[in-house]
Amino acid sequence: MRDIGWVKDSMFYHIYPLGAFGCPRENKGEETAGHRILKMIDWLPHLCDIGINAIYLGPIFESGTHGYDTYDYYKLDSRLGTNEDLKKVMKACHDKGIKVVLDGVFNHVGRGHAAFLDVKANREKSPYKDWIAGLNFGGNNHYNDGFSYECWSGAQELVKLNHWCPDVNNHVLNAVAMWIDEFDIDGLRLDAADCIQRDFFKRLKAFTEEKKSTFWLMGEIIHGDYNIYVNNDMLDAVTNYECWKGIYSSHNDHNYFEINYAMRRQWGDGGLYQGKYLYNFIDNHDVNRIYTLLNQKENIYPCYTLLYTMPGIPSIYYGSEWGIPGDKKSGDGDYALRPEIDIEKMDNPDLIDHIKTLAQVRQSNEAIKSGKYQEVQVKNETLVFARVLGDEYAIVALNNTPETKKMTFDYQGQHYDFDLPPHGSKIFK
Repeated sequence: MRDIGWVKDSMFYHIYPLGAFGCPRENKGEETAGHRILKMIDWLPHLCDIGINAIYLGPIFESGTHGYDTYDYYKLDSRLGTNEDLKKVMKACHDKGIKVVLDGVFNHVGRGHAAFLDVKANREKSPYKDWIAGLNFGGNNHYNDGFSYECWSGAQELVKLNHWCPDVNNHVLNAVAMWIDEFDIDGLRLDAADCIQRDFFKRLKAFTEEKKSTFWLMGEIIHGDYNIYVNNDMLDAVTNYECWKGIYSSHNDHNYFEINYAMRRQWGDGGLYQGKYLYNFIDNHDVNRIYTLLNQKENIYPCYTLLYTMPGIPSIYYGSEWGIPGDKKSGDGDYALRPEIDIEKMDNPDLIDHIKTLAQVRQSNEAIKSGKYQEVQVKNETLVFARVLGDEYAIVALNNTPETKKMTFDYQGQHYDFDLPPHGSKIFK
């Protein structure tokens, strides 16, 4: 029987390991090999200190460059280490009560994947020719292979897999089985989920549920109706990009009506996703750091309060607990969002203390973890909402301005009258 109750209690930490642990950008085999994944063990005391109990670990399997161009689903990227190194990391995490979710990059592979190399070498005679989506031996590509194929978002280095091919699905599922059997992983984040044939997710869910009843599936989805993917047959959660945008822009525009509308639409009375735990974030490996996004940097405090008290699952992107900047338009592209970090040299005690407090509040309050969303008072510069679970509730108040705000409102027969500090927040429970 399926049992993923651990998710509602989870506070995630998202690591992009090829960046965080200082891997060379190009995989050159033995020349760039190392055991850098073991650095993650040294991070665990910090993660426990700020209340983290789940990790989403970005792409870690053998690839050519950034990890999303997979060469081998069965082998840890040599820049990060060996499969034995990964087993040590997984055991260290589990010993501290931390779940680990891996990046499942199943929409596409890199041009160094064995199936693609065989197609290049043997063309029509290749037993893997049905593995590649849209393969056309009458076409060509900018690598001048003498054939064309589908790829992700026009990037020809990312070769789209044909999930209508049973051998492709078996290849992927066998890899997932190995990850569960050998590394005891707790779930998958499915990259580019909106590009993958949906029947594959149904098979993946049934397969993983049988392998491990507590296994969790989360998909990367940006636009649209998340219920298409989050249901009993397919995935347990998706990335909540709707609220990601609402969180930072409602602070920048001094317009809490925007994020209030999104949360009420998703989780208020009659909300689209009531009872479902979407994956919330204020930045990640694909979007600018929250510190860079905010016009008034001090608004990072109410942003984190919102992240930890809104319905769904909160996730911190590594480094942003210290408020580091990161701008993908700075000249280094996505690599600017994925830097190496020495946690011993990081320092922002005020923000760390704020996050620790939020983690403690969340962990001890069932209404905040599971309650529906209820608007209490919404204005451009202040927002008050409640999380309601039966007779239990918590009230959250936010201020997106540099001025102290006088707050007055009534809720559940009780009168509230208090000062809300600049860029501040208060939680009543």
